[in-house]
Amino acid sequence: MNTDIKNMVLSCLSSEIAANVDEILEANKLDMAACDHSDPALYDRLKVDEKKIKQMIKAIDEAINAADPVGLSLYVHHHENGLICENKSVPFGRILIIYESRPDVTIEAAIIAFKAGNKILLKGGKEARNTNLVLTSLWHNALTSANVPLSYIQYLDLDREATQKLISDTSQKIDLIIPRGGEGLINFVRSNSQIPMIISGRGNNFMYIDNESDFEMAISIAVNGKSRISVCNALDKVLINKNILDIDHKIKSLYLALQNENIHVLRFGNIGINDVHMEECTDTSIWYEEFLAPKLLISLVDDMDQAIEMINTFSGGHSATIISANEINAMRFQSEVDCGAVYHNASIRFTDGGQFGFSAEIAISTQKLHFRGPVGIDQLVCNKWFIKGTGQIR
Repeated sequence: MNTDIKNMVLSCLSSEIAANVDEILEANKLDMAACDHSDPALYDRLKVDEKKIKQMIKAIDEAINAADPVGLSLYVHHHENGLICENKSVPFGRILIIYESRPDVTIEAAIIAFKAGNKILLKGGKEARNTNLVLTSLWHNALTSANVPLSYIQYLDLDREATQKLISDTSQKIDLIIPRGGEGLINFVRSNSQIPMIISGRGNNFMYIDNESDFEMAISIAVNGKSRISVCNALDKVLINKNILDIDHKIKSLYLALQNENIHVLRFGNIGINDVHMEECTDTSIWYEEFLAPKLLISLVDDMDQAIEMINTFSGGHSATIISANEINAMRFQSEVDCGAVYHNASIRFTDGGQFGFSAEIAISTQKLHFRGPVGIDQLVCNKWFIKGTGQIR
């Protein structure tokens, strides 16, 4: 499929979504009515409103304007015998995306896999079934308008047992699986499939506040890190250098700012604030936990070395940030922290394909192969050798 046809499909999809906003919202109301409203993270991921629909359309328009990553020449070798050995980018083939709660994945993840020339199998969660089916029907209208086979976008309306069988069935021609959900889903796919994976893993993201830092900046960035609780780029842990001047007053200011945003703040160990009631946690397992809740853990550290060691031990390898006025400290932190995205004096909430200049993202990879961090159009291709000869033999 050439670039013009891909872009025609995407343009038709943008028009279909814009013309069917009411149908999308009505379907989502059905899903929302049946969801567990006591789980604020699930509620946030599941909800589709006009703002999210505008984001879908914006992502489609950006995908249309993005360069086509297929067919790029990556390397050429002219052999002494006349062979031309060229390495080019090609699509993966068929990509299975398994996701929970978020119906916008049906559009935003699928459009970049499609622009990269792949066929997409979508397996959404039952909690978003009504919304996903409407969005898939709009995909099919767009494909039909451009005379492209519907097989390019398929929605798998399967129960848990059938999905598990699909994952473990070695006879299926699936080239890549991207599981987007909790650790239970990811671990099941990892344990039961031989198909290559891109793992969109857990967050459990850290901030380290250096002894040389603008603490007001740190407070602002920490509060922003909890501006959405259901996303994998939310902030969970804050490590504070114990040598910061006037530390009691500054931690109290951080605590009150978070409390003002209805964030439940816990402390691990003694942090020396006598006039603030901050719940203490003594269970070390909390360091491994991704909260996905209005909750944040604060702890003191002796120095940056201890902060780096803790982040590399406990984090999900997603994102971390250092707040520091010392450029040398910041550079070492960014070099030594083992995360896909490492920030200096900025919020980790920017770990997002759209914020990094992609049209959208299909996942935020926490593994080192095939790619790390936000995975966009350019990362959804692999490579292939094209060799041209005139009868050469070896």
